[in-house]
Amino acid sequence: METESEENKDGPNKNMEACSAVEKELDKLNAKLIALRDHGQRSLEDFITSVQDIKTELSQAPPDLQLSSLQVTTLKQSLQRIRDGVSRISTEHKDLHSSVSRVGKTVDRNFVSDFSAILTEGACEGEVNQRLLNEIICEHFLRQGKLDIAEALNEDANLQLEMDRKEPFLELHRILEALKNYDLGPALLWAQMNRERLAEENSSLEFKLHRLQFISLIRQGYSVQQDALQYARNFAPFAAQHTRELQNLMGSLLYLREGVDNSPYAHLLEPIYWQEICDVFTKDACRLMGLSVQSPLSVCIQAGCQALPPLLSIRQVMMQRHVAGVWSNKEELPVEIDLGHEYHFHSIFACPILRQQSSHANPPMRLVCGHVISKDALAKLANLNKVKCPYCPMEQIPTEARQIFF
Repeated sequence: METESEENKDGPNKNMEACSAVEKELDKLNAKLIALRDHGQRSLEDFITSVQDIKTELSQAPPDLQLSSLQVTTLKQSLQRIRDGVSRISTEHKDLHSSVSRVGKTVDRNFVSDFSAILTEGACEGEVNQRLLNEIICEHFLRQGKLDIAEALNEDANLQLEMDRKEPFLELHRILEALKNYDLGPALLWAQMNRERLAEENSSLEFKLHRLQFISLIRQGYSVQQDALQYARNFAPFAAQHTRELQNLMGSLLYLREGVDNSPYAHLLEPIYWQEICDVFTKDACRLMGLSVQSPLSVCIQAGCQALPPLLSIRQVMMQRHVAGVWSNKEELPVEIDLGHEYHFHSIFACPILRQQSSHANPPMRLVCGHVISKDALAKLANLNKVKCPYCPMEQIPTEARQIFF
């Protein structure tokens, strides 16, 4: 019999098989669409040709000419052939509906649509939870610059968000929009106003903004040489930290007459610097404003999409083995799910004794000697009213241990 770990390994294979099944149906549907389009195009061309031939033949006949019985029969046959062709195309189009429906049924058959088995009951119920959820959604729209949607949600959900909560997002979006339009003014003003705080964070934002402004000048050629030299004075505060980059910038001045784009410094004109400045500004501005770089709603959705497949797989295994009650506490995962380094937002303590990550029910505990173990390990090591540290010979009373908060 397969072990649980082996069955969990089959999860990705099952997902691939499900995707392959849906892909096959989509390929069939696509083939039918192409066939229907080609057949319809050929039929339409035949109809047009037939009608034009009849029209030409009638136009060449004398006005008072009476149609013969053969001509009337030919005309009726042509009209009937056109009607039959249109009816046939209509039938083929109706058959296409069943193929589209089969794709939907294949998706339903191969992918789980009921996630209630792994949901925490009451997570989004109650006035407090619903308000928090609406605030997170509203904040997401503010981050995206969709101010009208955020304001509509603010009113409909009666959030009554104060202006001081919305202002950081409005300012962030306003400056980012200016940067996307190659306008450095608002970002430079913001960087200068927050120069000391940026320096404390070792940020290179202001230097990179000045660098882009300087590059915008040298892009205009020899006619702005004096302006570029004058603007270079803004680099004085950054000379020690960015010596190499400043040497490259100053070297580009030698090629203003011939054109920097035809010089060894042509890389300075690449658009990647404008893409970089948007990321650098977002990161540094969010840090100074006390905001996360990414929208919490986006992070939760992306993490959930990665975590759902293994959770559904382990749940199915539990149901098959009739041990569904093992996973009763939805606040703790039944298996470890590694979402990658980009989803690590805080320190994680793993007990060196039990090899388990800390949780609300099993927090890290600091012993008198300074060593840290989990609460469960402390309980297991306790002998009557004493506990001996597993790393040093010091004995102590279990109640002397203190919980550590990360």
